[in-house]
Parts: sequence; C-alpha cells; structure tokens
Amino acid sequence: MADVTVPFRAGHEGYASHRIPAIVATANGTLLAFCEGRVRSASDHGHIDIVLKRSTDGGRTWGPLQVVASNGTGLAGNPAPVALNTGRVLLVHVRAAASATEDLIRQGNVKDADGRRVWVRHSDDDGVTWSEPAEITGSVKRTGWRWYATGPGHALQLGDGRVVVPANHSLAPTGTDLGTEARYNGGHCLLSEDLGETWSIGYVDDNTDGYINANETTAAELPDGTVYFNTRNDSPSPGNRADAHSEDGGRTLRTPFRPQAGLAGPVCEGSLLQLRDPDVLLFSGPALPDARALMTVRASADGGTTWRPVHTVDGLPAAYSDLVRIDASTVGILYETGDFGAYERIVHRRLPVTRLT
Repeated sequence: MADVTVPFRAGHEGYASHRIPAIVATANGTLLAFCEGRVRSASDHGHIDIVLKRSTDGGRTWGPLQVVASNGTGLAGNPAPVALNTGRVLLVHVRAAASATEDLIRQGNVKDADGRRVWVRHSDDDGVTWSEPAEITGSVKRTGWRWYATGPGHALQLGDGRVVVPANHSLAPTGTDLGTEARYNGGHCLLSEDLGETWSIGYVDDNTDGYINANETTAAELPDGTVYFNTRNDSPSPGNRADAHSEDGGRTLRTPFRPQAGLAGPVCEGSLLQLRDPDVLLFSGPALPDARALMTVRASADGGTTWRPVHTVDGLPAAYSDLVRIDASTVGILYETGDFGAYERIVHRRLPVTRLT
C-alpha cells in the first residue's frame, strides 16, 4: 500500500500551481486535503480557488479534485479547516480581488471591499458537499487592519468545544518608510463558542516594536488544556520561529510571543499536532536554516519548550506543511516539495507514530 502519494501537482487539473496545504481527518476517518489552486501562475494573488481531495483509505488513494471555495476570477485562499466532534467540518478562509497584492494591501492602496475578507462554510457529509459561504469579516477583522490571513493549516476544536483559528494581520505603518511595514505584522486568533455559527477575536499580539513579527501561526491544545501557539517570525530576533501559550482557550496569551530558537529553519509556515497516547507535541517544517528544504518533523515532550528532530523526510526542497492524526498508529503529513523547487507538487506521506515518538 502507498505510504507516499501526490494529491496535487503543479500544471495539472486546470491549475498552474498548487500551494498552501491543509488537512484534517473527519469524525468518520475521511482525510480532507485542501490547498490553493492557482489558475495562471504561482503568484500569491490573482485567480485562486480552494480545492479539495478526499481519501477514505488513510491517504493511500485520493478522489477527484473538487473546488470548495471560489471568488469568481478573484482569490479564495488560506484554507483553515477544522473537523468538529459533531461530524461537521468547518472551512474558514479569506477572499480578495485578483488585483489586490500583498504590497498594495499593506500600503493601504486597496479599498476594503477588494481587500482580505473572511468567510466560513461547512460540510456535514465528510466534504462531499458544502454549504453556501457566510462572511464573518465584521466579527473578526478590526478597523485599521490591512493584510489578513487565516492559518494556513488546520484549526482546532478544544476539549470544551470552542473553535480556535490562528490568524495574522498587519497594521498601518507609521512614518514614511513603506519598506519597513512588514514589522507591523501581528498575530491573533478567531474564536467560536457555538460550532462556527458566530465568531469573535481572541488574543491580539501586535508586537509593534519590530522584535517579533508574528505571521502565519499554528496551534495545538496541550494535555493540560493550555493552547500552544507557534508562529513564523519575520523579524531578526534569534531564529525564525516564536511561540506563546494561552491558559484561557485563546482569549489571551500568558505572555506575548517570544523567540523559539530551538526550531531552526527558514522563514516559513509550519504545523503543530498534539498526540495523545503517547503525549507528544509534533512540529513540521523545513529545517535548513537559510532555505526552504529538508522537511523535518520535530517533537517536544515539554509543551514546546524544547525540541528534537525525530524524522527527516528527505533532503529535497520543501516549504509549507500540515500534520494530521490518521489513526492510532499513523500520522499524516501533507507538504509542498519538488526535485528542484519547493512548489512542484504537494505530497502526502504516512508516518508510523513509533517513528515520531
């Protein structure tokens, strides 16, 4: 049986590029692999759909490609799915006009209607069909925030039922040097107490001193109920990761994000997964310090304080990833990779839990 499969490949099935993977396992055990299908190029803006493939055999084979979120010829992206304990699957994502580049949005040169707006939809049949999308921008995006991104990667349902979706935003730069506006990134999360019917903003960490530049963030619920957040850090503090803990389900942070120098790697998204039995926290991401390559899974036995490598996939280029628990003995990793560049294909790999613990 295939432990390594390729659900998405650049230049296939109507898309020039497939990027930004996310994966969840439904209550029935179906794997749902999402990504952005970029129609004309690998660019982060333009005509982009969120596409999905389903697997009912633990990722050994995949069904046909489905478009699960679109915005005409504009952008629907940054998939942040979460499989609820009710059987429902939520998909939180953003929309924007095709011409709304990140630079234009950060500089304030895109009107609100064309900028990054937030939407949610759901499936009650393991991803076969999906509800109409509902916009939640007014509940989760503050006035004055410019850039906005959900996830990417899977979101969480906590043990008490609350849904937590990591996200990030940017503030308007102060001064005249627009070349430094990236320092005004901030992290936050979306919260829902009623299984996705209504939404609010949880913690907000703007870090306007420029020391930490919280960007794409991933989260996991630790065995004691603490929510652990780990973020891509684009500022020149030690290392390219930062982390924080929340003791109230994502409403606030115990302390603001601080550097996590124990996770060496390039500036890139990463993924978290808390295993139970054994209780081990996993992190996936490229491990080459100065380039997106060397996809590696690392493990922590102390809630993210210290980390050790437990499995290196291979030495190839690699970038974004997402982790999923397939069954008691298997973890899945969905990740971007290629022979000569990190964005040639999105691969799913089955990993024995014993190899990771």
